[in-house]
Amino acid sequence: MSQNYKLYKMLSDFDEQQMQEITFGIKSGLDISWYADSNFSYEQMKEIRHGLQFGLDVSRYARPEFSPKQMEEIRLGLILGCDVSEYADPKLHPEDMRKIREKLYWV
Repeated sequence: MSQNYKLYKMLSDFDEQQMQEITFGIKSGLDISWYADSNFSYEQMKEIRHGLQFGLDVSRYARPEFSPKQMEEIRLGLILGCDVSEYADPKLHPEDMRKIREKLYWV
């Protein structure tokens, strides 16, 4: 199988918005391997990209089972220096995650 075909096949798995997030990451010099996966929505890709831009450990939330809002709460906790292991659970509602994050930050 030719390299061009493999590349075409890989790229055809992404929609336009996902490709835009991948392009933003490439232009920013980020390690897009964290989110160049068609299992992520473009909103999830954006949250991972924002974390990479802040130099955060995105491994804490770069998982398809987290919603974009859950990813945002974990990312914000990492920025604030919170122990996100307290609430990095895909079963928690984002609003519950926010409340836990705020308690952790203000303690």
